[in-house]
Amino acid sequence: MPRYEFRCRACGDTFEVNRPMAAATDPAACPQGHADTVKLLSAVAVTGRGGAAGGAPASAGGGCCGGSCGC
Repeated sequence: MPRYEFRCRACGDTFEVNRPMAAATDPAACPQGHADTVKLLSAVAVTGRGGAAGGAPASAGGGCCGGSCGC
């Protein structure tokens, strides 16, 4: 289940809420009881080998996007 991060405008607390994607835009109350909250944008980093053959980095091949676009 996705985790969404919110910040309370009243007290400044930042908190997380686990909820289904269908409820992503629903408001969330602050754990301190305040209702004036805003949903924050969270950055997600995914790392891994990505199936590159021979241990070569996925970007080997040059170009703006690793050579797969032919540039």
